[in-house]
Amino acid sequence: MLMKAVVIRSHGGLDALRAEEKPDPVPGPGEVLVEIHAAGLNHLDLWVRKGVPGHEFPLPLVPGSDGSGVVAGLGGGVAGLALGEEVVLAPATSCGTCAACASGEDHRCSDFKILGEACDGTCAEKVVVPRANVFPKPKNLSFEEAASFPLAFLTAWHILVARAALRPGETVLVHAAGSGVGSAAVQIAKLWNARVIATAGSAAKAERARALGADDVIDSGKEDFARAVRAITERRGADIVIEHVGAATWEGSLRSLARHGRLVTCGATSGHEVSLNLRVLFFKSLSLLGSTMGSRGEFASIVKHFEEGRLRPIVDRVLPLGEIREAHRLLESREVFGKIVLVP
Repeated sequence: MLMKAVVIRSHGGLDALRAEEKPDPVPGPGEVLVEIHAAGLNHLDLWVRKGVPGHEFPLPLVPGSDGSGVVAGLGGGVAGLALGEEVVLAPATSCGTCAACASGEDHRCSDFKILGEACDGTCAEKVVVPRANVFPKPKNLSFEEAASFPLAFLTAWHILVARAALRPGETVLVHAAGSGVGSAAVQIAKLWNARVIATAGSAAKAERARALGADDVIDSGKEDFARAVRAITERRGADIVIEHVGAATWEGSLRSLARHGRLVTCGATSGHEVSLNLRVLFFKSLSLLGSTMGSRGEFASIVKHFEEGRLRPIVDRVLPLGEIREAHRLLESREVFGKIVLVP
């Protein structure tokens, strides 16, 4: 049997995204075949398509880290799943046997791999994943909604809860509230009863950020956001800055921090080379932290919050998988708030 899939054979522009037919994947021992009903797009997909200097992707590659669908096949030894069951996929795999995996910190596994980056992903009619990556889809979410949250919410959750150790009542600056990670971080910070200051690139995005729960929103195209944060907090600054923009916001992010503040970075969409004034770092006792994804245990917690309505997916639009080039164009031009979801 053949399935339709998006395949990247060489890095480049939108024409690097090719629609092809591939043999149906076959689940091995401990693996599950999932028929994809919806696949979410992330900024990571843009890097996989364009290529990253110094980083090798295993081309040809099917992109896509987020997906939901139904169980279509079970490999040997798989228990607790039934054919036709509606599921959502955790977006990364690990070896499952090392000390990190055994202690529930699979994101620290030396064999940690993100779907669609280090192995074939979800932009296809079917995908094979380890049993550990398959979770029941929240019944209150559509397939499209379920495919919109995994990577972004897991990333934001790990940043705030694990890395920054967010405490109720703290002030959090969330850059680019219209992005996947940004819109997730606003909700998670409010779940912890934090005060949220968000940046947004337009009045329309600012209004949507407020609707998500942001207490204050700064128009990043018109204001010096660091100066605005100092004014909003009466010169104190933010306890936590979620930094995923990179070079364009780095200096301002540091200036936005309160004494003993924590900056956590998970991306560099505007450039990865930055400078650092060490005197500011040690005089203010700042903490600079890196973060990538999170654990499957954290993902289970997120799924539970969606099931109980404390978090909600933000879907900007749904497009056919065949329009993936347009989806990449929209994401790259920042014409979306939340997530683009593709349907095979």
